[in-house]
Amino acid sequence: MNDSVFEALLNSYQRNNTILLNLLHALPEGGQEARALEGSPSIAEQYAHMQQTRLFWLRQVAPEFATGMNQLFRQVGEERVAERESARIEQALNQSAQAVCEAVRDRLRTGQAMKGPHASYDHPILLLQHLLWHEGYHVGQIKLALKAFDYKMPEEVEEKAIWSEWRREIW
Repeated sequence: MNDSVFEALLNSYQRNNTILLNLLHALPEGGQEARALEGSPSIAEQYAHMQQTRLFWLRQVAPEFATGMNQLFRQVGEERVAERESARIEQALNQSAQAVCEAVRDRLRTGQAMKGPHASYDHPILLLQHLLWHEGYHVGQIKLALKAFDYKMPEEVEEKAIWSEWRREIW
C-alpha cells in the first residue's frame, strides 16, 4: 500500500476521534443525559459503547494492543453506569484511537492476520473502516439525541467541531 494513502487513512481515523471529542466538549449542560428516544442510550452511554466496541475488536484481532485500556462503563450494584466525566472519556478515547492505529500499522507492517477466536478482518484497513462507520452512526445518534433534548447546535459550533476536521473552506 502506498505510504501516503496509508497515513491518510490513519489520519482520517484520528480526525474522527477528534470529532467525537469536539462533539463531547460542545455538549450543553445536561447533554450527556440526552436520548434520541425514550429507552435509547444516553449520549454518555453512546460514548461508553464506542469505547467498548473499540476494545472488543482490538481484543479479538490484536489483543496485545488492548492491554491497559480504560472501560467507560462500570458496575454500580446491578446497574451498568456510563462514565460522565469528560476528561476521563477523552483520555480513554484518545488511548483507544491510538491503539487502533498502532494495531493496524503493526499488522500491515508484519503481515500478521487480524484474526481472533471469534472475529477476523480480511485486511487491517477494514478495522479502521468498520470503526469509522460505527462511530459515524453514533455521531448521528448523538445529534438526534441533542435535537430531542431541544438543543440545536449553532452552525458555527458544528462547523468547527465536526466539518472543519474533514475539509477547509475559504469564502
